[in-house]
Amino acid sequence: MHVRDTPDGYGVVSRVVHWLMAIAIVAMFGLGVWMVDLDYYSPYYHSAPGLHKSVGILLLIALALRFGWRLSNVRQNDDDLSSFERIVSRVVHWSFYPLLLALMVSGYLISTADGRPIDVFGLFSVPSPGENKGLEKTAGDIHEYLAYLVVALAAVHAVGAIKHHVIDRHRTLSRMWSGPAT
Repeated sequence: MHVRDTPDGYGVVSRVVHWLMAIAIVAMFGLGVWMVDLDYYSPYYHSAPGLHKSVGILLLIALALRFGWRLSNVRQNDDDLSSFERIVSRVVHWSFYPLLLALMVSGYLISTADGRPIDVFGLFSVPSPGENKGLEKTAGDIHEYLAYLVVALAAVHAVGAIKHHVIDRHRTLSRMWSGPAT
């Protein structure tokens, strides 16, 4: 079992972090869409946003660690892709980092616009940069648009991986599922 990535496949750290973040991001999107329609009398009116904020902060930390891990590992061999597919693949993969960062920062700004810190599961708090009334509306709009954009990009990413696996018979999906061939 490879811990680090090789040119022929992703190591266990990259694979576990990739799949956990993918699941968490899709779940966070679903939670976000669901919770904006909660009314004050819903039993989840306070707990759903708290969960969303806490997981969002953990995802921000995971994103930073994942980016560092990505930079410290070798690039995957993409010789089995056409030049067009190679360009699209790189654009999609590298677009996730700034989009997710902007998504998470906008979420942070929504949550701290009233001057209160974000409590992360009672383990620690992320301080507010200070009260900034009115920022939550602008940050909320940005957060919503970015969430839909990230999910759309993830769908393109998934469709591309499935296409390469099923139609082209490349190891693209296998490298992220089971790692390098031994």
